[in-house]
Amino acid sequence: MESPGSGGAGSGGPGSPWSSPSEEDAASPVGARYQRHRPEHSLLYRLIAQHYPSFLRQLASEERRLPAYVHREFEEYLRCGRLEYGFLRVRCVECHAEKLVAFSCKRRGFCPSCGARRMVESAALLVDDVLPAASIRQWVLSVPFPLRFLFATNPSALGESLGIVYRAIASFLIRKAGLTHATAQCGAITLIQRFGSALNLNVHFHMLIPDGVYLKDTDPPYLRKVPPPTGEELQPLLRRISARIGRHLERRGLLVRDVENTYLALEPGTREQELETLEELQSHSITYRIALGPHKGRKAFMLQSLPPLPGERDRAGEVLAKGGGFSLHAGVAAEAHQRRKLERLARYVTRPMIALERLSLTPQGNVRYALKTPYRDGTTHVIFEPLDFLARLASLVPSPRVNLTRFHGVFAPNACLRPKIVPALRARGKHARPAAGEGASVPCRGSLSWAQRLRRVFAIDIETCERCGGAVKIIACVQDPGVIRKILEHRGELSPPRLPPVRAPPGGVFD
Repeated sequence: MESPGSGGAGSGGPGSPWSSPSEEDAASPVGARYQRHRPEHSLLYRLIAQHYPSFLRQLASEERRLPAYVHREFEEYLRCGRLEYGFLRVRCVECHAEKLVAFSCKRRGFCPSCGARRMVESAALLVDDVLPAASIRQWVLSVPFPLRFLFATNPSALGESLGIVYRAIASFLIRKAGLTHATAQCGAITLIQRFGSALNLNVHFHMLIPDGVYLKDTDPPYLRKVPPPTGEELQPLLRRISARIGRHLERRGLLVRDVENTYLALEPGTREQELETLEELQSHSITYRIALGPHKGRKAFMLQSLPPLPGERDRAGEVLAKGGGFSLHAGVAAEAHQRRKLERLARYVTRPMIALERLSLTPQGNVRYALKTPYRDGTTHVIFEPLDFLARLASLVPSPRVNLTRFHGVFAPNACLRPKIVPALRARGKHARPAAGEGASVPCRGSLSWAQRLRRVFAIDIETCERCGGAVKIIACVQDPGVIRKILEHRGELSPPRLPPVRAPPGGVFD
């Protein structure tokens, strides 16, 4: 079904389906009022609907084509939230007020609505059922450009490198606690993000790790806290991580040692045509370059609307280390009693890749995307031609069957200590803890329903009628095109309202 959001968490403002409730809504039996998400009103939808055919024609003219899963991402996004492609009928059992709820695409790419749904559900799962009542710290590792490309195209190399990163950080925490691997164990939940602030392909790791290690010989396991890391401690740790990743990938033949920059040259290989096309788009996205059109290969246009920051920013006391294109940050943490802060942090690391409120058009018809934080040189926006913007979206679509959430240490699915640590006994396999008085293990909690997501984030109760307070029930699932057309014609919702067209610029952004 339709997802409970259109962009980042709490996106609102004029024209947003999640804007502040009116006085009439406040007087209704359930505070906030549900409004159907209308993706066809968003600029992102209009851009894709108008320029996606031209994007395909441009690739075909260059004898290039994309993998099928990228095509499905675009095509199903254009059907997401549209009543013309099917919906549920929900009706109040008391006053018989009726609503139509459109289906969603449930994709993992650039759909803001489905991305917001996944963000809410993932954050709720982690905070309620997985992360224990302990201080949780966010560790963020960024990697050089070649490794971003390698991780985006080689899932096995990504998984192996992430294992190296976890083991290095776990060893650092265990040694800092004065213990050994035989007596203590660490744990981590890693969210793999693929995007940067400028819609560039930037594969990096957000790791949620307790500020301490668990003793193996106590029942229940005791968490021995360790002091927060310092910038001086992170620098040798980062050197250790980068050296180990480089040696491992060199042994596998995926990287070759460069004379000036260690482990920064990719080993060439042969790929199928669809993958070659996608990898070319990804390489341009990683390096902030234009992927299509007459300006292909040139740097993307950056708008500098602020003066550059003078000199080097004072980083005294900042928990940050940099070197060789790598960056390690560990300055954000939520204490054991700060569960709301922890959920906000979990939503941040699982947020959608596109924030609709930062997307706009220039007077020439180009796409303007605002950076989350200005760069040091004063850059605040990045400008795309429409076809290059679609190329950026295509490069950000994750490969199918590649898990973007990984569990290590005590949080691993079959870890011995997991059933004794996680709040909701979400253990599986041979170490699952039996329920009280029963021989079977406690079942895992199911994912949040659509109605539960609305209630948790936006205080909207879709299961209760806002007119009379009665219960709302699903009465039909409508998928037949003929029936859909008759119902929408009767309700006057068959054709979307006319919108100003999204026109392409008369010339290139550099002309």
